[in-house]
Amino acid sequence: MIDNKMSQNVEILLVEDNPGDIRLIVEVLKEGKIHNNLSVVEDGEEALAYLRREGSYRDAIVPDIILLDLNLPKINGTEVLAEIKKDPLLKYIPVIILTTSEAEQDILRAYDLHANCYINKPVNLEQFLTVVRSIENFWLTIVKLPRR
Repeated sequence: MIDNKMSQNVEILLVEDNPGDIRLIVEVLKEGKIHNNLSVVEDGEEALAYLRREGSYRDAIVPDIILLDLNLPKINGTEVLAEIKKDPLLKYIPVIILTTSEAEQDILRAYDLHANCYINKPVNLEQFLTVVRSIENFWLTIVKLPRR
């Protein structure tokens, strides 16, 4: 049995603009085995402000992991990923791309920018819930995350 629970909460930043997807992810993570604090921002501009602790986010806690959609308003997810990975203070945060895009160029671009994994959001509700639970089981239970 693997027991890799962290002594502190896992800080998760969800960057997602779809209210339905936000609701589902929040519910699954709330039911989860790992204590987590989930912060949600709904566009790329807000995500970068959060990560850089600017404006109303000056007291934000640097996340342990980021769930990032690609199709975002203002600044798209690919641009957010590029900014994260070129920042010496943020580049070690694992970024999980969670998107509806199945385009090969999006997949290649995400990995070229050092995304840690690329997951397609299923349209089917049960499959979507399974994907989010799988993310939790793997990334929050098995993977050793870098310390903040």
